[in-house]
Amino acid sequence: MRLHRLEVTAFGPYPGHEVVDFDVLGADGLFLLHGDTGAGKTTLLDAVAFALFGAVPGVRDQAKRLRCDNADPDVHTEVVLELTVQSHRMRIVRSPEYLRPKRRGGGMTKQQARAVLTWVFASPSGYPAEGVSRIDEVARTVQGLLGMTKDQFFQVVLLPQNDFATFLRADTGEREKLLEKLFGTEHFQRVEDWFKDHRAQRRRELDAASVSVDALVARIAQESGDEPEEANEQWLSGLTAALATATDEALAAQQEANRQRELADEVLAEGRAAAERVGQVREATDALAELARDDRAAWRAELAAARRAVPVVAVADELRRAENAATTDERTERRYVGAAEELGYTGTDARADATKLREEAGALTGLVAESDRQREDQARIAQLDDLLDAAEHESATLADRVAELPVQITETRGCLAEAARARASLDGLKARRGETATAVRHAKALPTAESDLAAAANANAKAVEDHQNAREHLLDLRQRRLDGMAAELAASLAPGESCPVCGSAEHPMPAHAVGPLVTADDERAAQAEEQRRLKARENVAAAFKQAQHVVDGLRERLTGWSDPEADDARAMAELDKAVALAGRHDRISRTLLDLEAEAERVRSRIATLQQETVARGTERTALVAAVEERGLRLDIARGSFPSVADRRRHVADLAQALDALSDARAHAATARTRVAEQREILVDAVAKAGFVDVTEALDAARAENVIAKLAHQIGEADQQEARFRGVLDDLAATDPTEEVDLDTLLVQARTAREDAENAVASAQTAARRADQVAKLADRLRAVWADLAPMRAEFEELDALTDVVNGRGQNTSRMSLRSYVLAARLAEVAVAASERLRRMTQGRFSFVHSDAAGSHGKRGGLGLDVLDDFSGQTRSTKTLSGGESFVASLSLALGLADVVAAETGGALLDTLFVDEGFGMLDAPTLDDVMGILDELRAGGRVVGLVSHVEELRQRIPVRLRVRKSRSGSTLEMTA
Repeated sequence: MRLHRLEVTAFGPYPGHEVVDFDVLGADGLFLLHGDTGAGKTTLLDAVAFALFGAVPGVRDQAKRLRCDNADPDVHTEVVLELTVQSHRMRIVRSPEYLRPKRRGGGMTKQQARAVLTWVFASPSGYPAEGVSRIDEVARTVQGLLGMTKDQFFQVVLLPQNDFATFLRADTGEREKLLEKLFGTEHFQRVEDWFKDHRAQRRRELDAASVSVDALVARIAQESGDEPEEANEQWLSGLTAALATATDEALAAQQEANRQRELADEVLAEGRAAAERVGQVREATDALAELARDDRAAWRAELAAARRAVPVVAVADELRRAENAATTDERTERRYVGAAEELGYTGTDARADATKLREEAGALTGLVAESDRQREDQARIAQLDDLLDAAEHESATLADRVAELPVQITETRGCLAEAARARASLDGLKARRGETATAVRHAKALPTAESDLAAAANANAKAVEDHQNAREHLLDLRQRRLDGMAAELAASLAPGESCPVCGSAEHPMPAHAVGPLVTADDERAAQAEEQRRLKARENVAAAFKQAQHVVDGLRERLTGWSDPEADDARAMAELDKAVALAGRHDRISRTLLDLEAEAERVRSRIATLQQETVARGTERTALVAAVEERGLRLDIARGSFPSVADRRRHVADLAQALDALSDARAHAATARTRVAEQREILVDAVAKAGFVDVTEALDAARAENVIAKLAHQIGEADQQEARFRGVLDDLAATDPTEEVDLDTLLVQARTAREDAENAVASAQTAARRADQVAKLADRLRAVWADLAPMRAEFEELDALTDVVNGRGQNTSRMSLRSYVLAARLAEVAVAASERLRRMTQGRFSFVHSDAAGSHGKRGGLGLDVLDDFSGQTRSTKTLSGGESFVASLSLALGLADVVAAETGGALLDTLFVDEGFGMLDAPTLDDVMGILDELRAGGRVVGLVSHVEELRQRIPVRLRVRKSRSGSTLEMTA
């Protein structure tokens, strides 16, 4: 994994947009991230973690406050990370969930979290080319390519603040989880799981088979009633032989019981037949005696009279119905007479009078419609009066408004012209305001510039003086050297060597220097000092010239300005007034348009009201004339009634009542005639039936069900008498006094039948038991045969599974997966020890322990340190703070090396170390930096996060975080 570029916006303490180019920072392989405490150094590492996993290391992730409090509400919080993982370059854009002000209205709304992953080049195999945009998909993609969870990434790649020793001091379980993920030992876990599952399956099969044996033995014991002390072949064979013998004995007993039952049944049947014959004779004798005492003669006489009275009853019923109908019709006639009298009728010919009244009602129908029209016209007249009054009132109001509008329009046009002039003058006023503001700035800057000019003049004079002194000193030295040149040559002569001037090897009178000797080095030093002073003089002169230029420019620009601040205040006031007037231009323009439109609407409405008033007055005049003419005719037509409709309704109701009275009188006359006819028919029916009078006939009458019952009763008595006499004739030889003892015979038969049934049940039970036990015995022998090799196979599999999972005969208590991880951890310990010894001047090295833990805990992943000073092995928890830091760093680097070797490449190309260097002394810090230099030479990029001052001197590539009240910013030094 190699990082390329990180962008943060409104994240943590960074309110704006900050960019970290890791390609530039990591070009030298080592860079330093430094800044004041709380400036946001660790936040950059949090941003990397958040982009990858959507979370930050340690307890900071619990706060869920990733947005910068100083950020502008419109700035969106976002982290962009570009990196390469397994040769695939990707770009991740992620935003957290946070609250922001609503764009409309007050209050806050929740900004949802989002994440997008895109491929810079080609996508890996099995991943969509367009990338992924769901948060869970981005997390799965990153974790799949990195091969680590966020917690493992924080421990191996991003060693966070205060968490250096987490992996160093982790227990076996935590260390196992990280190593398993890094070294991909899931297939060894699958092997362990396969052994467990296979053993569980075999155990279930064996338990099922064992359960089958126990169940079969229990069923055999239940069927046979013999509970064995030990279930074996001898017990099973003896049990089946005993059950076969018991079955034979039960079958013989069954045959004898059946013979005794058949004999008892024959004797019982003979006794029952004799008892039945005696009972029939006794029943027939008693029944004939009872029938001799009945009233069949009276029943026959009553039945004959009832049958003769049937036609008389029918005629009497018809007469009763006719009388009831006549009574109802007379009552109806009287009711209709009363109704007609209530309507004022006093005539005698109702039918003729009803015809005349219907003709009168027809004549009144047309006048009813005119009466309705009369009411509608009267209502319209009242409505027109209201409309005319309202129109008169509205016309007066509109007339007043017509007088007001011209004045308002004229005033508004004046205001609009004033606002237009103010708008036109805005550009000039703004330009004037800019000039006055510039003049104020120049006036404020002039004293400072003049002060700077005075200082520059003094510096220039001093620089000229210093250069002149240096030049005079150079000329003095050069002259003194020329004067002492002979002495300088003489000082270089050696006996036997030629003189560079005369060539002689003898030097009888070498010259001697007068005063101190000036050498060439002295002259060169003086010349260098003169040049340095000259360069300084030129720089100061340029600064003086620049200061003079600034002052001249400011004075020139302030020419003509007597009081810039007062002029600026006046310009500001004029501009504010013009802006206010110009701001009212559009509103005044709309007001003017509204007033002009209102004036047009008022004039149009006045004209419309005048037209409507004329039309409504004409309509009212016509309606009044029509109402007066129609009122005379309607007064004559209604007579004494409130209205024509009331009079027509009365006439129609009276005609209808007279029609009903005529019909009722006709129906009553017909009913009376029908009653007289029906009385004559009844007298004839009584005579024909042979009765003296109607009363005798009705007394003899019976209901149909009574007649049927009498006929049935007489017929049934005759049939019973004939049947019983036939029985006595057939059984003439039977003595009715004979007694048959059936109870004794029944007891004997029942006892024999129960004995036979018990014998059959016993025989069936014995046969079923013998057969069932024989079948169960065969199954039991088969299960015994199958169970022996299965049990032996399971015992072998059980022992092997325990060994693979770190139990049983496995004395080290290491599972197969732990054994592989222990081997990898041993490699990590070797790689880490090499760096740890160098960082601690050979004192400490890691020692891998495969011993089992206490209380039966698994072993294999123990990690201690060997202290060369004492020669003793110590727990990593006994190390001091600085020792823990170098040990953790060595272990993390060793882990990265082993992982890279395992995967065949540099998986962890980038490593961050957050704090911890302040705990190191100078020699240890030198050793640690040497190790980091080796990592840099190996192609890795190492980022150190620290505020230790000495690291700034050692590391030239630095990224500084500057803190301020408004937020933090980044500054890179390369």
